[in-house]
Amino acid sequence: MAGSVSPSLPSGLMGNLSSHNAGRVIIDEYGINHIPISGFPSLKKRSHAHGSRSWIKIDQGGNSKILELDKATIMRNCSLPARDLRLLDPLFIYPSTILGRESAIVVSLEQIRCIITADEVILMNSLDANVVPYKSELCKRLQTNKEQSDDLPFEFRALELALELTCMSLDSQVRELEMEIHPVLDELASSINTLNLERVRRFKGHLLALTQRVQKVCDVIEHLMDDDGDMAEMYLTDKKLRREAYASGESYCQTDESGGAGLVSKSAPVSPVGSTGGVQKLQRAFSCLSSSKHGSLSTSDSGENIDQLEMLLEAYFVVSDNTLNKLSSLKEYIDDTEDLINIKLGNVQNQLIQFELLLTAATFVATIFAVVAGVFGMNFDDSIFDNPVAFNWVLIITGVFCGTLYVFFLIYFRHKKVFPL
Repeated sequence: MAGSVSPSLPSGLMGNLSSHNAGRVIIDEYGINHIPISGFPSLKKRSHAHGSRSWIKIDQGGNSKILELDKATIMRNCSLPARDLRLLDPLFIYPSTILGRESAIVVSLEQIRCIITADEVILMNSLDANVVPYKSELCKRLQTNKEQSDDLPFEFRALELALELTCMSLDSQVRELEMEIHPVLDELASSINTLNLERVRRFKGHLLALTQRVQKVCDVIEHLMDDDGDMAEMYLTDKKLRREAYASGESYCQTDESGGAGLVSKSAPVSPVGSTGGVQKLQRAFSCLSSSKHGSLSTSDSGENIDQLEMLLEAYFVVSDNTLNKLSSLKEYIDDTEDLINIKLGNVQNQLIQFELLLTAATFVATIFAVVAGVFGMNFDDSIFDNPVAFNWVLIITGVFCGTLYVFFLIYFRHKKVFPL
């Protein structure tokens, strides 16, 4: 598998470039590259930008090397359509996906984006925190188990490591979120202020995004477990061995048929008895047909024997489901804290309403006292003004009446259970 070759410019384009004083801007699917006129020093850069990316190739022995490959080379060597390679493009954001194809497995789990074949892993080169451990750990495992017998074929070991690192990364992010959000929620429950509410709002948005990512990984694994055909497509090593065995058997049948035909043509006389050679030829043809049928039946039988991959997917489905349950528990804890905050706010609102009722009753009683004082403050002639002690009795009687009325209001509020006294 080799990198892409820098394309040469047509003569017409070279003439157009030389006739202008400014450089030409070439727009491709990965970016915009400025090519100056003199000497064309950016041709090599343009060839890398025109579909070529840096990939890490890891073989079965654990040896890795960095290659510059374009889409056409990968599609040709891995027998993949262009839409599968778009899932691995870092410029686009796609959810987690695992696709089983005829000759490869396309894996896009979080930041781990690779193509797994029966002989090698083509990993997108990146300095991400998940890509570097995947490359180093896969090489280490392949070199360690080189001389040891392993039940899992090469493609399943690469797929298992991708699932393992993805599930571990998501679980560690959930644990970090738990450690950060629990103190904030406890502080918010004891002290309700704008700063704590804003912090909880940010954490809740992070929780929602993380839940969607974990849910997508869980759905991808569950979808594979429910589809036996997709799981059967992922047995790349078995399919490769069957193709090699079928090709060798077919070549043997062709060699045997040609040799038998030559033997009959040389030794058999021209007589009706010589028709036995034709019978033997038919028998060899039927044996070749039966072997080809047996190869196709073995392919269908291997599609049913998917227990190995199913157990592998089931183990990581349990891990991702456990991570999803942690997120659900954390969301319930946030909801419980919000309910507690609403209860506290409701309690404060009830206290304000109680205080408002008491203030309203006191205002009503004071208004009655003020009305009586206002009436007697008017300029009109009455016999009560001739007795200096009479106005004092009016004030005492009005004050007792207002106090009795206020106590009546309190008894009424208590009877209606507006607030306890």
